[in-house]
Amino acid sequence: MFELSKNFIPGAIETKWYTHWMEQGYFNSKPDDREPYTIVMPPPNVTGVLHMGHCLNNSIQDILVRRARMQGKNACWVPGTDHASIATEAKVVAMLRERGIAKSTLSRDKFLEYAWEWKEKYGGIILEQLKKLGCSVDWNRTTFTMDDDYYKSVIRVFIDLYQKGFIYRGQRMIHWDVKAKTALSDEEVIRIETRQKLYYIRYALANADGLTQEYITIATVRPETIMGDVAICVHPDDERYRHLHGKKVIVPLIHREIPIITDEYVAMDFGTGALKITPAHDANDYMLGQKHHLPVIDILNEDGTLNEAAQIGVGLDRFEARKMIVEKLTDAGHIVSTEDYTSEVGYSERTDVVVEPRLSLQWWVKMKELAEPALQAVMEDDICFHPVKFKNLYHHWMANIKDWCISRQLWWGHRIPAWYDQQGNFAVAENAQDAFIQLQQKNPQLTLEDIVQDEDCLDTWFSSWLWPFEVFKGLSKPGNEEVQYYYPTNTLVTAPEIIFFWVARMVMAGFEFMGKKPFNNVYFTGIVRDKLGRKMSKSLGNSPDLLGLIDMYGADAVRFGIMIASPAGNDILFDESSLEQGRNFNNKIWNALKLIKLWESRIADHTDTSNDNAFALHWFENRLIQAQLEVEQLMVQFKLSEALKVIYSLIWDDFCSWYLEWVKPGFEKPIDSKVYQKTIAFFDELLQLLHPFMPFITEEIYHLLADRTDDLCVKQITPAKNYDAIILQEAEFLKKVITAIRETRAKNNIKPKDAIEVFVQTHQPKVFRSIQQIICRQINASSFTIVESAVPNTIVVAIETDKFYILSTAALDNDTLKDTLLKDLAYQKNFLQSVEKKLRNEKFVQNAAPAVVAIEQKKKTDALARIKTIEESLQALS
Repeated sequence: MFELSKNFIPGAIETKWYTHWMEQGYFNSKPDDREPYTIVMPPPNVTGVLHMGHCLNNSIQDILVRRARMQGKNACWVPGTDHASIATEAKVVAMLRERGIAKSTLSRDKFLEYAWEWKEKYGGIILEQLKKLGCSVDWNRTTFTMDDDYYKSVIRVFIDLYQKGFIYRGQRMIHWDVKAKTALSDEEVIRIETRQKLYYIRYALANADGLTQEYITIATVRPETIMGDVAICVHPDDERYRHLHGKKVIVPLIHREIPIITDEYVAMDFGTGALKITPAHDANDYMLGQKHHLPVIDILNEDGTLNEAAQIGVGLDRFEARKMIVEKLTDAGHIVSTEDYTSEVGYSERTDVVVEPRLSLQWWVKMKELAEPALQAVMEDDICFHPVKFKNLYHHWMANIKDWCISRQLWWGHRIPAWYDQQGNFAVAENAQDAFIQLQQKNPQLTLEDIVQDEDCLDTWFSSWLWPFEVFKGLSKPGNEEVQYYYPTNTLVTAPEIIFFWVARMVMAGFEFMGKKPFNNVYFTGIVRDKLGRKMSKSLGNSPDLLGLIDMYGADAVRFGIMIASPAGNDILFDESSLEQGRNFNNKIWNALKLIKLWESRIADHTDTSNDNAFALHWFENRLIQAQLEVEQLMVQFKLSEALKVIYSLIWDDFCSWYLEWVKPGFEKPIDSKVYQKTIAFFDELLQLLHPFMPFITEEIYHLLADRTDDLCVKQITPAKNYDAIILQEAEFLKKVITAIRETRAKNNIKPKDAIEVFVQTHQPKVFRSIQQIICRQINASSFTIVESAVPNTIVVAIETDKFYILSTAALDNDTLKDTLLKDLAYQKNFLQSVEKKLRNEKFVQNAAPAVVAIEQKKKTDALARIKTIEESLQALS
């Protein structure tokens, strides 16, 4: 036998086993007669690299998939990447800038050549990194949202929704990203509390009669937009301004006359009660402008600089323009006052710049009708959310859903399938030829060269909402064997922050295009935060290098560390110490292997003549079954973190700290072959339980334990049967006895090498006959005797209703012993008072389950027995 390393060394072992699993094709899936278990990976952006959020999300998916595979299901985990239009285009533009090339100098086709070059070089990095984590995905199924078939399906969906009347083109106020120069949907705007200045600016009334100048003062956080003002609005019932209804004021600095109008929309108690109306740069102002037939003056370019319509500050960035305008207004005497003001400001989710409201002609999807079946499916638990609390969030958004702006002013993505003639007529079609045929009906003189395709691309989410079925070519090859077998998928694992971006839209698309839900369950992970509760990000410098952590601790330890602290839906405060705990767990299991391997050369038949090994074997077999059933129940409930804790305790405490100690042979003594074989079998089952969570070390140890022709990765789990609760109770009592006597030895300074004699006064002598040899070995007792009455001149230990008398040849310090007993007595009396108080509480007794009340009654009985024993011991000492 080769010598095992002192500790588990993961690096080479992880590479070895992942390569082996891949070569064996264990992760590949094809439809057959087994029950399918399908997960589609939330496709990471092609711009991405592995971070702690990916670690959590993909570890969870891998746990579910590996467990399903070991349960005999046809497990299929589909990987892939998303083209991520805004983020990827920004990366490509940055790459070109480094080469001295401006996007504006390129044709669309040339830019896309560079974009595909970038994608081919960097787009698959994150998928390769997932292999380091141990993800058991079917790499043969890797899908990209701009694959040919996928692209065609996106276009067909657009056309289908357009023909059904769900997609329309219209001019509306949208969110504009001035950095990416594209429209955004509501969900792509992050609202952040931002400190600003509220400026009180006075507008002079236009006087035709030469009387004393009068002013009206408005409050605004955006003085740079006054050049786009078209009116001042006041509440019709505001007595302060009743005399000004219908009059005109002069816009400061540019001297344009605008009317004073009235509308009940204005809040009389905010600011001055007078509102400047700038329809081009505020959604509410635009609504009022439409209502009152006001003109629209757009003073901003698409990059957020002032245009010619602003008349002053042309070419300045909007925030530089704000400073300039404030200075000019101050110099001209128009600033009345300023005050600090905090309000929500919209930021682009992708570029982190302040979003600009902008009136724009865009493509939209009507959402209300599409949302109805998707809302019903979740609220009626046809699709189950874990944790269930996210149903309320989902319901609120779906019940108040707005139309979806799906056009993006980008070149990288799925191009909108609409073509225009020179008069502005358009046709929606799969290709230019089909569009030309439609447009020619309106203009017979039209030629194919006269029409041009829409420059815009579709929102990234318009393609990824097809993901659960199009990865199986459900639209590109309708009714094919794969989509019929794998769809609907079983579980979606995702983060709650994309519940609207992606989850809700996938549900809508599933019902609209496949006629059924896309998945049965949605498991929401929490956000991984640092120890201070801050969301991990590169800008804060608090996001660790995940690959570096894997190199340092091993993939199993990293998976353990992130999972042990990850209850579903709750944020995770990541601490590297949890990875150290995972590494320690690895070494604990490794040391258990080394101990058992040491026994290999000492196996002998029929050496066990005692009952204690029989007890240990019987106990652990039942404890294992109990844990297996508990883990199964927790996994069904998607309580993965809790399941891992059960397995961790089972291995660390029950198996390593208790079972192995109970069956371990004496120094240089043989071990019974039956005990050895059963121990190997127990270890195998423990490895099976743990494998989905920590696949590498479990596979390695499985093969080191014995010569194998199979692999743990695909070894089928045997369903757990019922267990014997009585033996479990007896074992817990045995642990209490050993622990209490060990503590008593330590308190009384009895050295471990000094043997003691133990006498027990008990009402259950049968129990002790099967465990007394275990007790003797564990506490170094030379004898263990059942007695009818107290034994004088001994140390007394009370455990439940039994009394243990310890006799030692070492000299006892009666004063120290008395002091210890008095402290224990005080503790027991306080404990008894707390239990009695609870039992006297009528509400507790009436409302608590009978089993809970029974536990408290037993605590009281045990405490009384211990108090009596301590008092008798003190009396004997006196």
